[in-house]
Amino acid sequence: MRVNERIVVFDGVCNFCLRSVRFILEHDVHGRLRFAPLQSSIGRQLLERNGIDPSDAQTFLLVDGNDVYVRSDAALEIARDLGTWRWLRIFRVLPRGLRDRMYAVLAKNRYRWFGRRDACFVPTPEQRARFIDVPSA
Repeated sequence: MRVNERIVVFDGVCNFCLRSVRFILEHDVHGRLRFAPLQSSIGRQLLERNGIDPSDAQTFLLVDGNDVYVRSDAALEIARDLGTWRWLRIFRVLPRGLRDRMYAVLAKNRYRWFGRRDACFVPTPEQRARFIDVPSA
């Protein structure tokens, strides 16, 4: 991992999370964001280092050098890299507590509403360079 790297730690078996990663891959116009499933050794290390239990992660994490973002702050910070979708950052005007409560409802119900995979996501060969520590196809 490089110091200036922006790393998204996500749930690699959550269908909603995978759709979000695909959306980010498509709209990250400069290719700045890299990804690590929370099921990977690096993903677990980053979660633990930031006080999140990897066995019960109800959030995803954005590590940006020395800065760390979780829950709604992570989502809004990621929007910075999403080209025309940058406008989503306007939701920063909402109080963090309100944003995080909405985020918590989604996180708690993500498997029930969107489903879950039996195995962790494996990126395509074209996407592979953007991922850290994932199983090979």
